[in-house]
Amino acid sequence: MTESTRRTGGHEYEHPQGHPAQPYAAPYAADVHPEWPPPPAHAPAVGAGRRKRPGGPVTLLAAVALVAAAVGGGTAYAFQQLTGHGSTATDTATPVVAAGKKGDVANIAAALTPSVVEVNATLAGGSSTGSGVIVSSEGEIVTNNHVVSGASSVKVRTSDGTSRTARVVGTDSSKDLALLKIDGASGLKAAPLGTSSGVQVGDTVVAIGSPEGLTSTVTSGIVSALDRDVTVSTDEGRGSQGQDGDEQWPFQFGGREFNGDTGSSTTTYKAIQTDASLNPGNSGGALIDASGRVIGINSAMYSSGSQASSSTDAGSIGLGFAIPVDTLKADLAKLRAGSTS
Repeated sequence: MTESTRRTGGHEYEHPQGHPAQPYAAPYAADVHPEWPPPPAHAPAVGAGRRKRPGGPVTLLAAVALVAAAVGGGTAYAFQQLTGHGSTATDTATPVVAAGKKGDVANIAAALTPSVVEVNATLAGGSSTGSGVIVSSEGEIVTNNHVVSGASSVKVRTSDGTSRTARVVGTDSSKDLALLKIDGASGLKAAPLGTSSGVQVGDTVVAIGSPEGLTSTVTSGIVSALDRDVTVSTDEGRGSQGQDGDEQWPFQFGGREFNGDTGSSTTTYKAIQTDASLNPGNSGGALIDASGRVIGINSAMYSSGSQASSSTDAGSIGLGFAIPVDTLKADLAKLRAGSTS
């Protein structure tokens, strides 16, 4: 909206019929002449001695209408940003945690735990357990491609303990992302997807997932580094977590391999590094900022355990990586369209 131009001594108005704007001057001050009789003592009749402002009421109403339109448009835009694709929380600047509670892990956990699920995939040679993030109330769930790669069936378990069957809608092995769908679902709580472009080293983060099948596990930490080159396998079934729970998802970082051999078919992406505790089963879960918005999808973590070591030796050492949420948002339309690259 363009502001009206104000000039010393009066205002200019545009006539509603399109006539040139005429200056309006205060009554009597500029029109008094020595030979004219003085104005009557009583108040002049309406329209007598006072120039009517051309289009004044219309201009005022138009201004009010424009203001209302701007407010209404802003409200609609904010709602679209909040809901995104239908009832999908794909992008929102509205924190889900009150400003006074920013960074409070308990409040973040309470707000986001219902939006994170456990994912159980049945594979030809065993099973795979991971996590997923609900991105629409109709049952769309984002997880890692390596969690469901080669799966013959997939089940998800929500934070309230309900188990449901899901199908794989689309996959992108180059970004290690997959989209699942619970058919017939409604009323699920979608996670608010923030942006990863403003994330800084040292920011507080919270991770929610199902490590070792322990649904709705919450850990916290900070962003340790940004734009880490993480290389993962794109081979179906390679390194998927088996029924014994010992096998880890292999990845490369800094010229070294972790958790096994990635094989010859790999892909590399830029990742957010965090020291929030991540363990097998956290893959596909949410990395959340201090305001309660998802900024990443947890995808790779180093574990000191191996098939030859005892379970007491296994565990997170504070070296975890997440796919930036901006990468996910750029890929979401492709996944919804059923791409299986």
